[in-house]
Amino acid sequence: MVAPATTGLIDREDLLAALDRAAASKVTVISAPAGSGKTSLLRAWADRRGSLAVVQVNRDEHDAQAFWVAVLGAVRRAAAPTGRAEPPVATPEFNARAMVDRVCSELADAGGVTLVIDDLHELNSPEALAQLSGLLTTLPPGVHAILATRRDLRLGLHRLRLAGELAEVRAADLRFTEPETRRLLDAAGIRLSEAGIADLQQRTEGWAAGLRLAVISLLGHPDPERFVAAFSGTDRTVAEYLLAEMLERQSYEVQRLLLRTSLLDRVNGELADLLTGRPGNERILLNLEEANAFVVSLDPDRTWFRYHHLVGDFLRLELRRTLPEEVPTLHRRAAGWFSEHGRVVDAIQHSQAAGDWSTAARLLADHSFGLTLDGQAQTIQALLEAFPPDAWTDSSELAVAHATIDVALGRLDKAAGYLTVAEAHIETTPPDRRRRLRVAVASLKLSLARRRGSVAGVLEQVEFLTSPVTGQPEEDIGRDSDLRAVALMNLGTIEAWSLATPDAERHLLEGAALARENGRPYIEVACLAQLGFASKIRSFATTRRRCQEALALAERYGWGAETILAPALLTLAGVATWMGDFDDGERWLQHTAQALGSDTGPGISLLLHIGTGMVRSGRGRLPEALEEFGAAERLRSQLVGSHALASQVTGWLLATQARLGLTGEARAALTTLDDERASSGEVRNARAAISLADGDPAAALAVVRDVIEGRAPVTGYITIVEAHLLGGRAHRQLGNQRAANQAAESALSLAEPDRVVLPFVMTGAAELLESLPRHETAHAALLRDILDAAHGASLPAEDHPSSAVDGLSPTELKVLRYLPTNLSRPEIAGELSVSVNTVNTHVRNIYAKLQARDRSAAVERARQLGLLGAGRAR
Repeated sequence: MVAPATTGLIDREDLLAALDRAAASKVTVISAPAGSGKTSLLRAWADRRGSLAVVQVNRDEHDAQAFWVAVLGAVRRAAAPTGRAEPPVATPEFNARAMVDRVCSELADAGGVTLVIDDLHELNSPEALAQLSGLLTTLPPGVHAILATRRDLRLGLHRLRLAGELAEVRAADLRFTEPETRRLLDAAGIRLSEAGIADLQQRTEGWAAGLRLAVISLLGHPDPERFVAAFSGTDRTVAEYLLAEMLERQSYEVQRLLLRTSLLDRVNGELADLLTGRPGNERILLNLEEANAFVVSLDPDRTWFRYHHLVGDFLRLELRRTLPEEVPTLHRRAAGWFSEHGRVVDAIQHSQAAGDWSTAARLLADHSFGLTLDGQAQTIQALLEAFPPDAWTDSSELAVAHATIDVALGRLDKAAGYLTVAEAHIETTPPDRRRRLRVAVASLKLSLARRRGSVAGVLEQVEFLTSPVTGQPEEDIGRDSDLRAVALMNLGTIEAWSLATPDAERHLLEGAALARENGRPYIEVACLAQLGFASKIRSFATTRRRCQEALALAERYGWGAETILAPALLTLAGVATWMGDFDDGERWLQHTAQALGSDTGPGISLLLHIGTGMVRSGRGRLPEALEEFGAAERLRSQLVGSHALASQVTGWLLATQARLGLTGEARAALTTLDDERASSGEVRNARAAISLADGDPAAALAVVRDVIEGRAPVTGYITIVEAHLLGGRAHRQLGNQRAANQAAESALSLAEPDRVVLPFVMTGAAELLESLPRHETAHAALLRDILDAAHGASLPAEDHPSSAVDGLSPTELKVLRYLPTNLSRPEIAGELSVSVNTVNTHVRNIYAKLQARDRSAAVERARQLGLLGAGRAR
């Protein structure tokens, strides 16, 4: 919300008209020194404009995410002025590209919004400035941006300038003219001669702050003409003179307030009372704001205020000059107030300013975990850099803070080093601090173990962290509750990787519930996204529903492509690919790659390579599939513990080599496997594929028999589907067509509930299925879909709501799937266990709703609508 223009200002119609004209371009830059009137001009302009998204950059802002969250929040408030917009929430793993894309998208949706960024010079994040440059050069049509800054910034806007899409307002444009100076004095009720007005305008050179300070000093002055004649010099000396005059003319109470609160970036009445040692300061602040005395309210309720930057700088200098002995005490009082009111970063900064390094280190260690969850890793880094050099070398507190941001940023080796330092010095810390530090170290080691895929490492830490928290101070319980939620997420994740799926589901659901209770949506979304991956033993419908629930919750908070969503995105890609919808699989994989960004953790990257390899294999692009499975295999070897899909990756890698005729390499690789992996069902299937490629079907049959009969461990039922298909191919090569048909039917029966297609394609079972007599299968519709996929079609895996398909009911959709087959209506009735009359009724309805005259036309129309596979490629 933009505060209204304060009283005592005058309309500067020429400047406002210039801003109106500038709005026709994409970007306007207002670049001028402090006190030039940039903010006042923007406020006056805002009063007559429509939809504005206003961002006030925090002082010395170095956190890119904090800046972008503020930008997105402003855009949402502008788009939904009723206040119903969901505020964006920061995340530990900031995806800048996704955030900028979202800001751009919501600006486009809002339509006609002007984005105003004031005090842009305070943004000290090169990354954020580069991202802002990208946004400004790609603003949606109809969106205008205004940047106000004290100095020119390297934003790379030269292309906009060349294209005539950049308007610029400089210091010279903002200077008051003599007529404007006269109107300013008249508005304040100050009477000055024409010569005096001319002198004042010339000596301030039309500088807005100088004129405003002069007005304050002239109010009630006994000899205004003499006052104007008394000062001269540069802007700086004029400012110092006028500021000193302004301060001198204030009452003792006001001077006491201004000086003692000048060390704050923002102040409210309670805090001002604490620092001045006297009550009643809120009324003084309100009066100063109403008198336009360089006090600005920061919220609609006028409870928080700040001083004009120029005044603030002057007051801080005066405080150090006149009351140097009080400065540390004032900072300590401020630190205590901010700590009690949960403003941890402010508390740490004031502790540092007071030279109270031990308090600052303690606060940072206690809150670095929460700050990371709130997406303030860069803020932690800046706070750490403010400590004296090498302070962390013998401090467990600071070593914990260093390790926290290194874990969050994926610098795992550095994090491990800092944790070693932290553990080494815990015993030298005060006894009342040791438990907290041990908990912090354990939680970080847990996250480290999960990122490295170490099951033993996770289990080692989780027991300590999930111990009861009763009997602790309330503050500790709240913090430990967050730690428990993260511990449950890490434990569930590692269990999912280890095929301990029921336990994984239980722990992830508990973690999500606890995070919801704690008000930590980021952890809740992370748990639900991992839950989707852990749902492999459930039906595809359940798996997909859980993933979509995670994505929907993330969307509520403005997270569309965060790293935490990668497990859900990958699982959706896997489900689509398993069901033969390779187009949809590709789409989800692209979302996953965008979400991962620069995160190169071996666990999640391994899954991305597996998913990509599956799609490539399904499309028959075997050399590319081999490359992806090979990359996955190399990443698997980097994990500390065993991954649930380890044998699957190895099996598919070897089978793909066999299908490409590289049986020698595949057999050589088999000899390097340990007994556990070599005996798995997935590797046995690969061995069968190699034997078939070498023309030895009898050996293939012998290998898959243990898989089919349940004597070989498998990752899931799909491995058994593959075994049946490989066995069927072997029977067919041996001339036993009846056994081949039985194997194909067994595979179809297993695949039918989830309508799994990919194993039939990956095992090269097309000829086996084509030789299966249609009257001998109970899965004719699935069979047709599989053959479509085997011949290059991508099948729609999503369920289609009836409204989207001309009102076809679920039962009519089932009947429709049989129409491309050669089955007669009585045979279809038998498949569906309904009467022939029922099938006849459904067929008539299908023809009517699809506007088809016969069976062939209905099939063709259904394929056009995407209700059936695209048909065999010819």
